[in-house]
Amino acid sequence: MCEPFIRNCQYNVIKSQADSVLRAVRTVGDPKVLESVRLSAAAKVEELFPDVRDSRKAMLESIANLKTAEDFHNYIQALEPYMLEFPRITEKQIQKLFPKNKKLKLPDLEQVDWRHVTYLSWTDISTNKMFIVYHNGEQFVGVEGRFTATNKKGYCFVCNRFEELVLLSAVSKKRPAHALPDYYKSVGNYICLNGHSCNKNITDAAPLEAFIGSVLDS
Repeated sequence: MCEPFIRNCQYNVIKSQADSVLRAVRTVGDPKVLESVRLSAAAKVEELFPDVRDSRKAMLESIANLKTAEDFHNYIQALEPYMLEFPRITEKQIQKLFPKNKKLKLPDLEQVDWRHVTYLSWTDISTNKMFIVYHNGEQFVGVEGRFTATNKKGYCFVCNRFEELVLLSAVSKKRPAHALPDYYKSVGNYICLNGHSCNKNITDAAPLEAFIGSVLDS
């Protein structure tokens, strides 16, 4: 039985590196350059899993041997049973994260492929709000904020890909020690409008974690 160990972010890195190998196979004529691309891809994948020493290591390292589109497909497909799912969350748990929203619009959890999720996000046009749910390794955390459509593409601060963005502005719950009663701080950044696309592209959760940390009290 497969023991899952690959997070969505890591899977996206591996897929990107496999794609770079396949692209090099198709376009690079110099054997030395091609070998360099292969070794680089294998090294970057190995860095993701420094403690993996069993048969999974050989499976991951086979990225250096990809030669055809079929090889690429088979390699990526072989990884999927080893993917860690985003911790399952219920509608009630989501509602508890946003207690002030009595008529909270909820995402369709039945349609979510939990293997390919680093964070959940959805928008409610009626309230002009975006909601984010993330699991920090210990518990679920939720962030909500106003979103402003940009109607153009740019680089998302979470996945760093060129996508259609919205400006997400959330009120920080952090207060300086001697803050005045009316102290107010808004934290904003540009994020993908489509959370599904963002999850397909994200390779590092650190920027998202930093944003959440700047908003939440704990």
